[in-house]
Amino acid sequence: MSLIDLDAVRAAQTAREPFDHFVAAKVLSDDAAAEIAADFPQLAGPGLYPAGEAGGGPAFRALIREIEGPALRAVYAEKFGVDLDGRPMMVTVRARTRARDGKIHVDSTAKFVTSLLYLNRGWQSDGGRLRFLRGPDDLDDYIAEVPPDAGTLVAFRRTENSWHGHKPFEGERRYVMFNWMTGRAIAAWEIARHRASAAVKRLLGTGERAA
Repeated sequence: MSLIDLDAVRAAQTAREPFDHFVAAKVLSDDAAAEIAADFPQLAGPGLYPAGEAGGGPAFRALIREIEGPALRAVYAEKFGVDLDGRPMMVTVRARTRARDGKIHVDSTAKFVTSLLYLNRGWQSDGGRLRFLRGPDDLDDYIAEVPPDAGTLVAFRRTENSWHGHKPFEGERRYVMFNWMTGRAIAAWEIARHRASAAVKRLLGTGERAA
């Protein structure tokens, strides 16, 4: 049985302005979210870790397999009107956010499509809620604000104006991020960079900018 409700992903409306994006709620059942939460990997500190090396229990690993599978890829291709066949995927996982994370940014040109599946129960904080923005200068000039609740999925096509960020939050903020990349060489380089960064973070407890 699938963990991700693909019908819920298909049903989410894809907005086209100011950049292509969608938000899908409840793509995980309560039972699935609870199983994944129990199996979530124990990470050394903030920052992104390659999902394949993060560990975690059976439910978490099953989730990663579904994310990497052809069924979800086909849904994303349809929703964004793009061909994702042959594009390499990078999957990373994060457990904690620092107070200085969440500054307004666009993703690197190495990324073609970015998606985040949040895994936090009953988000209460005003901070840590992802905002899709109209521009690079004002975090309050947003078109959508998304609490990182368990089972909430966000996705967008990377463009020069795909601005996003969130208000400061420090503490546990779990998600899986997956990106279809622009090419295999850059994907391999990015994965190697995250692998090396994860090793440093295990030693120093440092991290990276959060989405």
